[in-house]
Amino acid sequence: MPDLLLELFSEEIPARMQAKAADDLRRLVTEKLVAEGLVYEGAKAFVTPRRLALTVHGIPTRQPDLKEERKGPRVGAPDAAIQGFLKGAGLSSLSEAKIEKGAKKGEFYVALIEKPGRAALDVLAEALPVIVRTFPWPKSMRWGARSIKPGSLSWVRPLHSIIATFGPETEDPEIVRFTIDGIAARQTTRGHRFMAPGEISVRRFDDYVAKLEAAKVVLDGERRKDIILADAKSLAFAQGFELVEDAGLLEEVAGLVEWPVVLMGSFDASFLSIPPEVIRATIRNNQKCFVVRDPKTGKLANKFVLVANIEATDGGQTIVAGNERVIRARLSDAKFFYETDLRTRLEARLPKFEQIVFHEKLGTQAARIARIERLAAEIAPLVGADVTKVKRAAKLAKADLLTEVVGEFPETQGLMGRYYALAQGEDASVASASEEHYKPQGPNDRVPADPVSIVIALADKIDTLAGFWAIDEKPTGSKDPYALRRAALGVIRLAVDNELRLHLSTIAKSGVDGLRETGARMTSVDGCELSSSLLAFFADRLKVQLRDQGARHDLVDAVFALEGQDDMLMIVRRVEALGKFLDTDDGKNLLAGTKRAANILRIEEKKDGTSYDGAVDASLLRQPEEKALATAIAGVTNDASAAVAKEDFAGAMSAMARLRPAVDAFFDKVKVNDDDKAIRENRLKLLNQIRVATRAVADFSKIQD
Repeated sequence: MPDLLLELFSEEIPARMQAKAADDLRRLVTEKLVAEGLVYEGAKAFVTPRRLALTVHGIPTRQPDLKEERKGPRVGAPDAAIQGFLKGAGLSSLSEAKIEKGAKKGEFYVALIEKPGRAALDVLAEALPVIVRTFPWPKSMRWGARSIKPGSLSWVRPLHSIIATFGPETEDPEIVRFTIDGIAARQTTRGHRFMAPGEISVRRFDDYVAKLEAAKVVLDGERRKDIILADAKSLAFAQGFELVEDAGLLEEVAGLVEWPVVLMGSFDASFLSIPPEVIRATIRNNQKCFVVRDPKTGKLANKFVLVANIEATDGGQTIVAGNERVIRARLSDAKFFYETDLRTRLEARLPKFEQIVFHEKLGTQAARIARIERLAAEIAPLVGADVTKVKRAAKLAKADLLTEVVGEFPETQGLMGRYYALAQGEDASVASASEEHYKPQGPNDRVPADPVSIVIALADKIDTLAGFWAIDEKPTGSKDPYALRRAALGVIRLAVDNELRLHLSTIAKSGVDGLRETGARMTSVDGCELSSSLLAFFADRLKVQLRDQGARHDLVDAVFALEGQDDMLMIVRRVEALGKFLDTDDGKNLLAGTKRAANILRIEEKKDGTSYDGAVDASLLRQPEEKALATAIAGVTNDASAAVAKEDFAGAMSAMARLRPAVDAFFDKVKVNDDDKAIRENRLKLLNQIRVATRAVADFSKIQD
């Protein structure tokens, strides 16, 4: 079956747009093929700094023929309806239609429409220009004399040529004939901008890839990444160093070159007095270069690795020298910023926060720091942290936001706070909190373990959550501009990973009190209501986390349904114990029995208009099975409650398991809706006792079968 080769060759495709552009091209073309009945075997898109390419394998040569029955008006319908039917079906007269009998409305006309499939080449010639013209670039431009005409092509950068060929591997392919803005599709492209700028004639995909390679273009972005990484590692190793790998930078650099050539440069060793993260940020951000380190000490070396897009005749000496000049200037700036920052103590910067607004309704950064300090002092005893250190850390944690280095490299916030705090003689825990209070910033980020860092991280995140909840700026759908979901997950991980006993509703209410004290313009002032709403949000985030870890989210609902459940660590432990219990036969059968009891109660309570939550009358227990159930419930309730009180959730589940045989026997032998009204009512109350007993560990009604 034939293959399609498509290339859109332009002046430039910015690296940040490349991955999405390749995915969009593959998606748009293949979706159109399928919509036209041309089901293909496989497709793959490629992108370089100058070309967007697609190969689609196994496309049928023609669309399938279409046969369709179109129902028309009833026999004897008005002439206007008849004429509309004939025109829509492409019939010249009613003699070309057939008559069918309907079940209710008598006879009606039916047209049999047969539409022969078109050649795939014609379908592509019609579809591809539309896809190119409507391509979803984030930003695009018009150019040249044609740009003044209505409907002129808009593309990411000037489009120079189009390849579009279609045909089987065993034959010469045909060109898909179309023209866009004077650019006709053909079989010709160009190689590397400098090393092979001449035209190249290609036939099909394999031929295209091979000829591009000969013209100094590596089409596959993944292969360019592999070449860069392997050559960079080898070059560093050959000189006794180790490459500091950077997946994001590798992705970006691979999108900047069509023929990667790896070179190494150096900078003055005096710059190594700057924190290594600042050196790396300077070299990475300004020149897109990698840094290397001494494998023995782990310290940065005064070398860098760059990726050129050309095999220079001088072996790359001029390219290296140019990069060295720029890096020397940038590192000089960074060194100046760093040394300037060191002259001012962190606390001396704090008054400036009085003039910096954190949020128009939540006040200044100074007010926010005051809230974090207040809240941190309350949390500190719960974590076992030194209150004096905690208050000092809370005061200084944001100060580096006003430094020169962080202004130049925002990604170093927190990190520079730690460097500056240590430089001015702060306690190590206080200094670490400046960096670690932002953590964890994602599911794979490290969770702080130092008590002072934990406290500041909790206070920072809870103040953020309480603040935006108080002004009704909650996440909606996929929108979360203030990263509140991440903040909630961070609080959960801080508590669970460090095995902390925290009552979040109480802490959240303290956060709201702090907002009130600093004059925040809150939409709602009911602290209890806000903390309850926040707790529900934490529950949702915990469900997401547990589900990602393979746990059942309905078990979280079952535990949260119990009153007063706001200790994330205990909730997780209870969910774990409940999950293990429900994996046993005793757990599964008890769940089934409990749900059966709940269903009967729900039906009977609705029918009777009353609830059966009163005490069971022992004198009305007639059958041995109901007496045994009543005895079992009493014993199990006591034992399970005692185990829960000791936070022995596995023990509570073991106690619950003893209820299973009595429940099974009861439903096997006892008729709940006895003819005697008093006995029926007593047995319904006994069923309610099952529900009450199991609620010692969870609300079983929330658990899915």
